[in-house]
Amino acid sequence: MTDTESEDNSNLAEENKLIANRRAKLTVNRSRGNAFPNDFRRSELSSDLEQAFSEKSKEELAELAHQTAVAGRVVRMRGPFVVIQDVAGKIQLYMNNKTLNQEQAELLKQLDLGDIIGGQGEAFRTGKGELSIRISNFRLLTKSLRPLPDKHKGLSDTEMRYRQRYVDLIVNAKSRRLFTLRFQIIRCIRQYFEAQGFMEVETPMMQIIPGGATARPFVTHHNSLGQDMYLRVAPELYLKRLVVGGFEKVFELNRNFRNEGLSTRHNPEFTMLEFYLAYADYHELMDLTEDLFCTIGKEVFGTTTLLYQGSEYDFSKTFERLTVEAAITKHCDVGDVVTFKSKENVVSLAEGLAVNFDENWPRGKILMEIFDQKVEHKLDQPTFITEYPIEVSPLARRNEENPEVTDRFELIIGGRELANGFSELNDPEDQTERFLKQVAQKDSGDKEAMHFDEDYISALEYGMPPTAGEGIGIDRLVMLFTDSASIKDVLLFPHMRSQSDSAGK
Repeated sequence: MTDTESEDNSNLAEENKLIANRRAKLTVNRSRGNAFPNDFRRSELSSDLEQAFSEKSKEELAELAHQTAVAGRVVRMRGPFVVIQDVAGKIQLYMNNKTLNQEQAELLKQLDLGDIIGGQGEAFRTGKGELSIRISNFRLLTKSLRPLPDKHKGLSDTEMRYRQRYVDLIVNAKSRRLFTLRFQIIRCIRQYFEAQGFMEVETPMMQIIPGGATARPFVTHHNSLGQDMYLRVAPELYLKRLVVGGFEKVFELNRNFRNEGLSTRHNPEFTMLEFYLAYADYHELMDLTEDLFCTIGKEVFGTTTLLYQGSEYDFSKTFERLTVEAAITKHCDVGDVVTFKSKENVVSLAEGLAVNFDENWPRGKILMEIFDQKVEHKLDQPTFITEYPIEVSPLARRNEENPEVTDRFELIIGGRELANGFSELNDPEDQTERFLKQVAQKDSGDKEAMHFDEDYISALEYGMPPTAGEGIGIDRLVMLFTDSASIKDVLLFPHMRSQSDSAGK
């Protein structure tokens, strides 16, 4: 047995001993009546008290004699002082055996860190000036059977923070702050689009045909219908059906599912914002996206400038705009003159840059592989990459001047994609042809290629107005605005390998 294994076993034995001791206390509590009461009602949160009395002196508080009822989790005990934590912060309680009756004095001795209590008393200020509550009566509302992590070390194991997010939220104020910011960012986005006249909608998350993105779907089965179904990879085709139906400004904030690997920027279940605007093009979407990012900075953080992983971004400035080919030319050593028109030239360029690709791929897909492998990670400051090849853009409108590319962009910040938008393809015959090409790719082994969606073609045949649409990855957006290195940091419950699988690797 290694020293580490010996220490782990010792820690486990000590934890089991503590749990057994707490279970014994719970047994005693049960003998006294309801061990998990639900009839205590608090009157104020810790933040309410802080806001109301932070400027009051010791004498002013004594004169007010403010009575309150508070509740929360015990996070610190020092002599007669007990600190509890509620959703809004912490408040210190003064719990003296001399001011409590005998039964409550005994209950006080049985308290453990992590227990949830409710107490009534008077607000006062200690000799050191700390706002506190002098408790005259308290109750144990929930007994915590498991000890909290060491108060100095906290929950320092990153994997356990993800697996036991509930413990992470108890002991790490930074985590609680981050997920509060996530809520505020999403609320800001909703308010932004509603103010612009968009309507929020909900579209199916289980679909007979997965569409709207080139991604491998999850498969499930509907027993009553007797057919396989797919968790959606994107809501795009349903949202555009709504544009056909006359809802000219729609958005959806919801979950997508893609059967792909796990990484610091990928989770198989993730949150997306998608929105569609009739009588607009992708240039207007880029302008809107700049304004949205600037608005989030102002409304949620009070600034348009932020730091992410050591880089500073100012969202009040216009984002750079480069075509795919211009970005490759700018960021790769491609020589004095390069033409991307022929597949032979693109293959030669890919080979010269040591790019991994399949020679059977079409020209545009090889070109994008060059971009993905050699350029994207170099784009630190906000950059719109435009004019994507038609081969990798089956739902985007052809460019009027160059039919080999589409009116599409992706927003790259910090070397990663945050948004994808384009002028929508509303020509049903062109869309049919593109779907058929996707089917051919799927038949040749491409598991991410799209299915043929006959009903969507029917919708286009009724007529969709000129439209622009965009998707923004909310998880990556929150990562950016909260300076979080991994997508797992911004997901309350990220997907993880089972602990048994992890232990075997």
